[in-house]
Amino acid sequence: MVYKILATEGNAKRAHMETVHGVIETPVFMNVGTVAAIKGAISTDDLKEIGTQVELSNTYHLHVRPGNETESGDELIKKMGGLHKFMHWDRPILTDSGGFQVFSLAGLRKIKEEGVTFRSHIDGRKIFMGPEQSIEIQSNLGSTIAMAFDECAANPSTEKYISQSSERTVRWLQRCQEEMKKLNSLPDTINRDQLLFGINQGGTFEDIRIANADEISAMNCDGYAVGGLAVGETHEEMYHILDVTVPHLPKEKPTYLMGVGTPANILEGVERGIDFFDCVYPTRNGRHGNVYTGHGKLNLHNRQYETDTRPIEEGCGCPACRSYSRAYIRHLLKAGEMLGMRLCSLHNLWFYNTMMKEIRSAIEEGHFAEYKKKKLADMEENQ
Repeated sequence: MVYKILATEGNAKRAHMETVHGVIETPVFMNVGTVAAIKGAISTDDLKEIGTQVELSNTYHLHVRPGNETESGDELIKKMGGLHKFMHWDRPILTDSGGFQVFSLAGLRKIKEEGVTFRSHIDGRKIFMGPEQSIEIQSNLGSTIAMAFDECAANPSTEKYISQSSERTVRWLQRCQEEMKKLNSLPDTINRDQLLFGINQGGTFEDIRIANADEISAMNCDGYAVGGLAVGETHEEMYHILDVTVPHLPKEKPTYLMGVGTPANILEGVERGIDFFDCVYPTRNGRHGNVYTGHGKLNLHNRQYETDTRPIEEGCGCPACRSYSRAYIRHLLKAGEMLGMRLCSLHNLWFYNTMMKEIRSAIEEGHFAEYKKKKLADMEENQ
């Protein structure tokens, strides 16, 4: 990996990252394809058309599906040549470790130092996943970037529990590093250049966050993520944790804010030094007829768009806006036609990807603060 900062403005950074699967220009929004597909009937050819740089898939979900009685989903995908070949995508892929999904199964799992035993949400079968298993699955998938297995503790949790959980996450990171080193030395490993990002945890306790950041920074990961946010805390609490934590992560390494977020969240994250973002909002909102524009969010189910001949947004170059009116897309949504959901999802991902391109240019040109202020003001018009 080569990661080079091209420009900065305050803590915001514009960087160029070279990987075995191609270049990533940051800040970047990763388009979420949890089970190796973007919801809304969006193909990998579509992703290229709308400017997607990185696709994100999930370790846990691809472990339980595809697969059969004798082999797991990731073992099957390895036989198919890895996730890139399986889903016909030749650009970078980041795989989430499955930690968040496992820990969201609160009533179905048991945490020990070795790892977590839980029940599959698909068929109820018993599964064990620890750092070694998570890394092995991600190695089978052959993703560009693998995430360390961590615990995303519930919010709220006691300070004592958060401290113990954070310390365990550090120990798990060390085990992830050891397992990846072993797997990347094997001749049958699909991607022997797979990168590993460590994850900062600590809830909303700034002293725990800082101590954890200092400890994992010394472990020389390929990149670092801030996890355990956007899980119930206020936006102000999230921004405060970023303010105190990100300065303790290596500036010369890529930084990832996991599961965030809204356009406003992204702008605030960039200002605090974040490179990578991901969130299901663009496609989830799109499937429900909620679309992003430079002047706020629109709900195309509203009757006011019944005879509106304009595109979702004037001047937008996405596949939906190039050819279809608000009225037609509203009709599709009301009729329950998948095309309506697909067009809205494509538009929203285009909006996010284009916004990231504008952010990169603004940092390069030294007017990100001005861009952020205007963007936030403009997007509030229809709120």
